[in-house]
Amino acid sequence: MIPLSNATLHQLPAQVTTPRYDRQKTTAGIAHLGVGNFHRAHQAMYINKVLERAGQQGWAIVGVGLRNTPREDKRAAIMAEQDNLYTLTAFAPDGTHETNVIGSIIEYVHAAKDRAAAIKRLTDPDIKIVTLTITEGGYYLDAEGNFTLDHPDIKADLARDVPETAFGLVCEALRQRRESGTGPFTVLSCDNLRHNGKAARTAFCTYATARDPILGAWMKENVTFPSSMVDRITPSVGEADITRLDALTGVADQMPIFAEDFTQWVIEDNFCDGRPELETVGVQFTDDVGPYEQVKLRMLNASHSMLALPGVLMGYDTVPHAIEDTLLLGHLERFLAEDASPFITPPKGVSLAQYAQQVLHRFRNPAVGDQLLRIASDSGSKLPVFLTDTVNGVLGSRRDHWRLAFGTACFLEYLRGTTDKGTPYTITEPAINAEQLALARAEDLATGLQMTVFAGWNLKDHPEFATDVVKIRQSIRAQGTHKTLAQHAG
Repeated sequence: MIPLSNATLHQLPAQVTTPRYDRQKTTAGIAHLGVGNFHRAHQAMYINKVLERAGQQGWAIVGVGLRNTPREDKRAAIMAEQDNLYTLTAFAPDGTHETNVIGSIIEYVHAAKDRAAAIKRLTDPDIKIVTLTITEGGYYLDAEGNFTLDHPDIKADLARDVPETAFGLVCEALRQRRESGTGPFTVLSCDNLRHNGKAARTAFCTYATARDPILGAWMKENVTFPSSMVDRITPSVGEADITRLDALTGVADQMPIFAEDFTQWVIEDNFCDGRPELETVGVQFTDDVGPYEQVKLRMLNASHSMLALPGVLMGYDTVPHAIEDTLLLGHLERFLAEDASPFITPPKGVSLAQYAQQVLHRFRNPAVGDQLLRIASDSGSKLPVFLTDTVNGVLGSRRDHWRLAFGTACFLEYLRGTTDKGTPYTITEPAINAEQLALARAEDLATGLQMTVFAGWNLKDHPEFATDVVKIRQSIRAQGTHKTLAQHAG
């Protein structure tokens, strides 16, 4: 196999598509914070296509790694060794696949090792857009959508001379740009949040105002925060996947990624300092992302959670394995048709019934095999985003709430960390502290509903929901998740 670098691009196997532009003639116009697998399979892929077009060579990406972890250290080292190149293999449900070398990330800054250098990089006048994938829980927003200035991470950051959080880095860079006359850049959230542009504006401007009221006012006036909707199923990659993908492509890539062949990006066209011609490579621009966001978050993302949480308890490991269970499939079909869809206003021309069929078809893709534990992780941040509007709609209209109660019960049981058969697994819930976790694990099975995860669900007005959640938890413990679901389905 051939190691991956600029020097070896011309040596790669014919079935691997390499960048159709001269990377040496590109410059970075975008900085991306949080260079995980999703960014590399989604936004970086679109920019890779844009760079092939005439006059677009100023829109390459400088990646910014935020976390001070061994994993981040390893990524930075591999990016340097491979000239920031990597392979992306997209799999269709029938097993056919296509591999591309993505060259749009031309520079990588490990901010955890030198925050000041990262801030300086963001002050470069060529940087016109800062994009973000910092996860749903990374915005420090409470149930009402307010930025939590009293969070220990934020309080500590505001006290530092050189800030360390994404908010600190961006706001300090904008302060320096304002003082030097360089001007603002656009901040574009690519995270699964309702109204993510508004969420980003609230978070960054609140942080900036707390640090410097003049800066906060200037940002509100000059920095744009467009909303966006992003969609592509991108599993995590383990050592076995690296071996498999490298064998498949003939490339010795230390950090290959794979994804489904489906991809979508919808963006509000609101950029203060220009943007790449993304509409020429399949990105949709609109004045209102909201309807697209509703459909994706409340159908695809919510279904992922509604499948993953019971699936983990049942002992399944991947989405395709779980969706083969006809009980779980029927559960999702009814959730999509009877719970989610009635409270969604779709974009013009979008059929919710067809979208639901497409979601389930994507879940069946055996070549992708997304891990249920990955999807279940950080449910403490995800469920308020994915389910709140549906829960409020169902409970407010007095419709059958059993499927939502079942999903809620599965979430609380998932937090115990063992399958129905007692097999332990590791829960990853950064938004749930020890005090909150204790509520979920309390002997009184209704206590878990006091968690802040459910703050926006108005459960005090619906005691019958709490009653059903307790009954379902009792049933799961007595006879297992599968039998509990089967009894209701029957």
